Amino acid sequence: MSILELDSKGRLTIPKKLREALNIKRRVLVINAGDHLKVVPLPSDPFEVLEGALDLKKPFKELRRQAELSAEREAKGKQRCIVIFNLL
Repeated sequence: MSILELDSKGRLTIPKKLREALNIKRRVLVINAGDHLKVVPLPSDPFEVLEGALDLKKPFKELRRQAELSAEREAKGKQRCIVIFNLL
């Protein structure tokens, strides 16, 4: 854990040990999580993360059908889910 200070422009410097431990390069996503911030490292090359994720040997129609089936399964799963919010 580190206590950090903002500079006069509101910038925050993440210590080198934390950047190395979290593999933070140049870009991060900062998410407002209500009472705290989440800092998520972003890859310097987003396509590098996807390397090998797609099997492009399959025909486009088959890839599209797989995506549609996956979306249908996800949608059906969400229909069964009941979410109750506590507004207090």
